Amino acid sequence: MSIPSQVIELVERFERNLEAYKSGQYNETQVRREFIDPFFMALGWDVDNRQGYAEAYKDVVHEDSIKIDLSTKAPDYCFRVGGARKFFLEAKKPSVDIKGDIHPAYQLRRYAWSARLPLSILTDFEEFAVYDCRVKPAHTDSAATARVLYITFREYAERWDELYALYSREAVLKGSFDRYADSTDRKKGTAGVDEAFLREIESWREALARNIALRNPSLSTRELNFAVQRTIDRVIFLRICEDRGIEPYGQLLQLPNGPRVYPRLVELFRRADARYNSGIFHFENEKDQSEEPDLLTPSLSVDDAPLKDIIKSLYYPESPYEFSVLPAEILGQVYEQFLGKVIRLTAGHRAQVEDKPEVKKAGGVFYTPSYIVDYIVEHTLGALLEGKTIDQARGTRGGAPLRVLDPACGSGSFLIVAYQRLLDWYRERYQEDEPEKHAKGKSPALYQSPGGWRLTTREKRRILLDHIYGVDIDPQAVEVTKLSLALKVLENESEQTLSSQLSLFRERALPDLGANIKCGNSLIGPDFYEDAQLSLLDDEERYRVNVFDWAREFPFIGAGGGFDAVIGNPPYIRIQALKEWAPKEVEFYKERYRSASKGNYDIYVVFVEKGLSLLSERGKLGFILPHKFFNAQYGEALRGIIAEGKHLEHVVHFGDIQIFLNATTYTCLLFLNRRANECIKINKVLSIRDWVNKHTSIDLSTSPKEFYSKEWNIRGKGQSNILKNMENGTCRLGNLTDRIAQGIRTSANEIYVLNFKSDDGENYHLESKSLGNAVILEKALGFKFLLGREIKRYKCLSSKKIVIIPYKNDGSNTVIIPEEELASKYPNTYIYFSKNKDKLSSREQGRMKGSNWYGYIYPKNLEIMAQPKILVPDIANSSSFAYDSEGEFAFTSGYAITMKSDISESIFYILGLLNSKALDFYLKSVSTIIRGGYFRYFTQFIEQLPIRTITFDDPADRDRHDRMVALVERMLSLHRELAAAREPHQRTALQRQIDATDAQIDALVYELYGLTDDEIAVVEGAGRN
Repeated sequence: MSIPSQVIELVERFERNLEAYKSGQYNETQVRREFIDPFFMALGWDVDNRQGYAEAYKDVVHEDSIKIDLSTKAPDYCFRVGGARKFFLEAKKPSVDIKGDIHPAYQLRRYAWSARLPLSILTDFEEFAVYDCRVKPAHTDSAATARVLYITFREYAERWDELYALYSREAVLKGSFDRYADSTDRKKGTAGVDEAFLREIESWREALARNIALRNPSLSTRELNFAVQRTIDRVIFLRICEDRGIEPYGQLLQLPNGPRVYPRLVELFRRADARYNSGIFHFENEKDQSEEPDLLTPSLSVDDAPLKDIIKSLYYPESPYEFSVLPAEILGQVYEQFLGKVIRLTAGHRAQVEDKPEVKKAGGVFYTPSYIVDYIVEHTLGALLEGKTIDQARGTRGGAPLRVLDPACGSGSFLIVAYQRLLDWYRERYQEDEPEKHAKGKSPALYQSPGGWRLTTREKRRILLDHIYGVDIDPQAVEVTKLSLALKVLENESEQTLSSQLSLFRERALPDLGANIKCGNSLIGPDFYEDAQLSLLDDEERYRVNVFDWAREFPFIGAGGGFDAVIGNPPYIRIQALKEWAPKEVEFYKERYRSASKGNYDIYVVFVEKGLSLLSERGKLGFILPHKFFNAQYGEALRGIIAEGKHLEHVVHFGDIQIFLNATTYTCLLFLNRRANECIKINKVLSIRDWVNKHTSIDLSTSPKEFYSKEWNIRGKGQSNILKNMENGTCRLGNLTDRIAQGIRTSANEIYVLNFKSDDGENYHLESKSLGNAVILEKALGFKFLLGREIKRYKCLSSKKIVIIPYKNDGSNTVIIPEEELASKYPNTYIYFSKNKDKLSSREQGRMKGSNWYGYIYPKNLEIMAQPKILVPDIANSSSFAYDSEGEFAFTSGYAITMKSDISESIFYILGLLNSKALDFYLKSVSTIIRGGYFRYFTQFIEQLPIRTITFDDPADRDRHDRMVALVERMLSLHRELAAAREPHQRTALQRQIDATDAQIDALVYELYGLTDDEIAVVEGAGRN
């Protein structure tokens, strides 16, 4: 596209005043307002939020700048789509040397790398630089390091198309920005912020563990783990609060400047206790505190050296992290891995860090991808919130609040997303209901900020305490979950808002989460001790078992109470492995849980049974877990539990697609309802990218009777391998076609479509439904008309209908025939339209009044009707591709396919492939099934079909091509003969020849795609309806 005039004006004005702008007097605020803002407006971004979107959905967020020394602690702009960050922009005044100065580049890259954004922009309008922010920043890097684009304002005009194609709002919405980021070469040294930060805190753990064990020889292993973990958690919490402007910047950095670093660090912790609460800092016995205080860590002896190293690594210039933009899910991923290791003490009281036994057996820790967490939360909590009022969600009118539980919460990733979903929901409901009234009173829920309405800290605390619950057997995981939730509460807060709350309400900023996030074994209650004598269990065993009494810990359970949403990613541990370190627990599960009663079960099936039992009457469960229990013997008991109660609501089946990085685990999403379901929804996912970005999958629905204790079969054996084999060495149909076009939409079929009576050579004799009588119309404007259901394999059924198309081709475009020309050249048609003028003009509330009153409302794809084309209906129960060799058919409810002119393969070769059983099998694997066993043959599905192209230099391959062409030509001829045949025996004989030719075509296709006998058996077994 041509450069907008306003950008040209910006460039000219900048050129005229360049010397003044570069003088140093012209500041950053001025260049943002006068040049950068209008520049990005020209790229389609709503920089000033003129659309009036809520804070969460603004296109562009202008961060509040927190000036610390010479450093800005927030990026100047954050560009977003649907609330999701896409890239940062850091602005500088024109006197700054963008090309050569290392500091602005390092600053931008720290922001974007910490936020895990692939690309971001640095500009002063005079210069425009784009950086690959996946490359870990170092303060010694040159300004050119990781820079992928550099231009000056004088190049904006000639490179506007490039800039628009990548950084405009339209380009980001269409995925061009993401595709460019994916295609950009990853440079050596690229390391994700999660990987780097994990290595960082692991080194802290090693250093602290060794030093604390050395200086405090009386500590037990559990005490050492607690001390190290809690110290790291507290330091990270305070450092994040500094970058968010909640704590004074640099307070930790001052500690290494004097002696006795640890005692002074503890003083900071105590001050934080007075301000925050939440259990992260809790050193004194207090009324209403649900947990015991930490009396251990304040009295520890810790050398200065390891603490100085840790603190130094958290600040500029050594630190590449910008904690103000570090996403909560990144911190969760880091901690999930971090918690996979534990500190052990040797006989000489030396600290060693090693994998936990369950992690060692599982081959590592695997963090649940955010798109999975989002999907599970939306289809459980989101579904429960739909249609609810605030009072119903809160349970303020005699009911109970909506409660969410993760029974194996780990680092809290599911609970963080659930909490954010609730925060967004409450803010939106308050805003819809006269927000001003919710900003008043003793306990206001909202306050007005420069960016719009926001929830008060007090309201965020209430939402957290009312709705979010978690349990984990690992005490360190419990503390990390509390830390993550506490940081979520403090998002968008400032020192001012927290101090205001402290003075107004005499409340500390964070809630005490001890009553919500608890440590214990979700699967083992106090009845464990009925079978295991306490005297026979040592301290380590009792600590490991960690029995948990659900009814005691959460008294609302029982009498119809429970949790409304149970979500998460339960542990996957085969019982053979669990026996090695927890044999007593294994026997307990077998005795107490029906799901564990048969075979070598996996612990996740017990979590499903337990989670189901914890649901309230309206409750929903959503887990990601292996789908092996669908077919395995050990899953029979769980399948029975689910089937008997008709609990199964929805399955997202990933088949052999791997969800977890560096792990081979075949998983699904399982959604259960406490109440019985009469319909089960199934999504078979063939591409994660398409499922996440386009929501495409094979969608099925069935009744509960199809899912009982016997095996659950979602997909035929070997299907994925066949699809992959068919794709090898092939080209997508969409890459070979000139067009895949929808059929016409006349918007008045009763007028344009007429019943055929006869043809006198120049005119059609037709029957008009709109007039109720016979008419004679010129043939030149009439086409044989097909409905989608009349398009069959290798043939088109005669619909006995003609459609009138009052358009012509002017050489480059299809345009409506002018009224005067229509009246003179096609008088019969013009008179016919005139008799229907009132109906035609009144379409769409009179939109068609005017000179084009007789035209289509949606005159699209008309030119393709007169061209030779392959036709396919939009819905069919099997492949139904026909060939219109003369361009004599117009159609609706289907698609026309035309091939590129440079394709060497014959159209008959393509037609044979499309109608084969093999490609029909492929299409049904990627398409959507609807009631009655029909599939959608929409563009997004048929364009994926893998077309085996021919190597014409290979005589054997050329021969296969020519054999296919001959077979298809024969097939078309046989269908024409069959259509003309009248005698029954002749028709039977012709149909047998058609079936035999069909079989030959299928055999040749199997040969072309190299399918094995076993794969052919699967394809043939799928059949063609």
